[in-house]
Amino acid sequence: MDTRILLIRHAESEWNADGRWQGQADPGLSPEGRAQAEALAASLADARLEVLVASDLDRARETADRVGRATGLVPVLDPRFRELDVGSWSGLRREEIAARDPELLAGFESGEPDVRPGGGETRREIRLRVRDAAAELRETYAGRRVALVTHLGVIRALWPGTEMANAEARWWEPEETEVAAQREAGPL
Repeated sequence: MDTRILLIRHAESEWNADGRWQGQADPGLSPEGRAQAEALAASLADARLEVLVASDLDRARETADRVGRATGLVPVLDPRFRELDVGSWSGLRREEIAARDPELLAGFESGEPDVRPGGGETRREIRLRVRDAAAELRETYAGRRVALVTHLGVIRALWPGTEMANAEARWWEPEETEVAAQREAGPL
């Protein structure tokens, strides 16, 4: 039996609510986010999850804590599943970034794999980081049902083109998405 991974995007953070780019900054959940996390946790109470892994950033950890209480699991925090590092763009709104770095933002938003947003991490770097971590997760928890509470940038690195709302969960089939990821990213 293959390892099954339920990808979960963290609930709304204070900065999500305010339209600020977070990257690896550490704002906690907003009041709406706490409600989202509780509803998500309740929906997963009977999902027969066996392992709960989360990014160590507060918004993911807080979401995972609620899921853990509902499922009886203790979250294992893993910094390799942190969001894309957006460097000096962290805490800014898109319009502030556009005024400061219009060409760099255009390159980043076009999906160029080697653009370094705000001096942070490239898409190619996050892909390598999280794909390696996910491969290790699948091996370590072989045959088990794993929930991974993480960030949209991490989810997109694993499953290109995916859009997920805050506190949304979807089962990830790595074999299907790895082919699409290779096609989109080219050789890494």
